[in-house]
Amino acid sequence: MTPQAFMHLPELEGRITPPEASGLRLTDEVLAAWDAQARAQGLPDDWRLPDADVERSRQAVLADIGGEDLWVFGYGSLMWNPGIHFQEVRRASLDGFARRFALATTIGRGTTNCPGLVLTLLPCAGVCHGLAFRIHHTLVEAESRLLWRREMIRGGYCPALLPLDTPQGRIEALVLTANTAHPQYRGELSLEDTAAIIASACGSIGSNRAYLDQLDEQLDLLGIEDDHVRALSAMVRREAAKALHETGNRNTMAEVYAP
Repeated sequence: MTPQAFMHLPELEGRITPPEASGLRLTDEVLAAWDAQARAQGLPDDWRLPDADVERSRQAVLADIGGEDLWVFGYGSLMWNPGIHFQEVRRASLDGFARRFALATTIGRGTTNCPGLVLTLLPCAGVCHGLAFRIHHTLVEAESRLLWRREMIRGGYCPALLPLDTPQGRIEALVLTANTAHPQYRGELSLEDTAAIIASACGSIGSNRAYLDQLDEQLDLLGIEDDHVRALSAMVRREAAKALHETGNRNTMAEVYAP
């Protein structure tokens, strides 16, 4: 992540978590810590996909790229915490998809008792705007292994190489779309239901609301208009204000009737 990596988007320098500081860079040590958290939460030993299944998925998707660089499309947490070493980042857009909080999580941004929601891509008539990160061909093997561990830890996505448009030209990139057959896939929930979940869920790496706030901030920094995310953020803020007001009222009543 040298300054050269941000030549197209200098405003992102300092706004992307360095790989060595990322808690989502799933090295053996980090993965072992996640396994320990899963056991502490009472999740079964098979809470994540076997390593062999994850590796088969990676090899199948990347079989045809040969010794070339690999582009990765970021539309959610990858936009501020990709957890990979990259040589270049560009604005990028993907036709025919929209980002939606449609995948439940019970360890990262939620728990088994209070699952959170993370982003995935659903087919639509519009365009999803995000970022494309280029991994140098000498690092593709190592970096893609860590990325697959992170994104395919439970098999909630369908990884594929798809065309993206960037200001510097069309590219083909790794894109993670929704695995609609996955048991944690929730479909396109209403705005109200989505906001209620995000406002209350919290997991081992932080609150669900912080995830949404970070997305909102990064989109705003890049000047990316996403009406769904904007409306969702506003509704979550209202949910939080309402909860704070109700808590304040309960505390006031408790003081009034305290012996």
